[in-house]
Amino acid sequence: MIETIVLDIGETLVRDDRYWASWADWIGVPRHTLAALVGAVVIQGRDPADALRMLKPGIDVRQAYLARETAGRGEHLDETDLYDDVRPALGGLRELGIQVIVAGNQTARAGELLRGLDLPADLVVTSDEWGVSKPQPAFFERLLEVAESAPHETVYVGDHPVNDVFPAKAAGLRVAHLRRGPWGHWWADDAEVVAAADWRIDSLTQLASIVADDPSTPL
Repeated sequence: MIETIVLDIGETLVRDDRYWASWADWIGVPRHTLAALVGAVVIQGRDPADALRMLKPGIDVRQAYLARETAGRGEHLDETDLYDDVRPALGGLRELGIQVIVAGNQTARAGELLRGLDLPADLVVTSDEWGVSKPQPAFFERLLEVAESAPHETVYVGDHPVNDVFPAKAAGLRVAHLRRGPWGHWWADDAEVVAAADWRIDSLTQLASIVADDPSTPL
């Protein structure tokens, strides 16, 4: 029985375009240059922030982040950053009686901004606020604690195999791999991802069908 659906944030609910564009502007490099390097390091299994370190050797990313905030050029999220299917999909799940949680690797500020958008979700929280991030098992342990649902009753939705699909599956959750954004498309047909994911989807609106098709989920 599906009781809870948990959604990743970056490239699941929100586009990452603004985030990396603002970093490119801050360090003074072309936006497409930083975007390309972010893609390269992620595909190598590295921290996306390594792209900043490649372009600005010696940069203290945390200090630079704080400097941006102080200068009034920090993180920003608004309705235009959401993918078009977010509100109808999340709203539809809640109408079906499904608990909806948003939890991903983001800053505390991103959590504040997301909550300010008043999404149709029961909880919106970030790794920074919890003090533990994906793919650490402790992140998914914390997730199950707040969800108060069993692993097999919980579906994690995300685009990234290393941060989303594999660790969620290892924690006993059911997994929907979202083929969205660069990582979702890059690993869309990867044999290990296909084997690990319970479902592969192209839109969040497909989640309602997953719930409806699950014979043990009361509607």
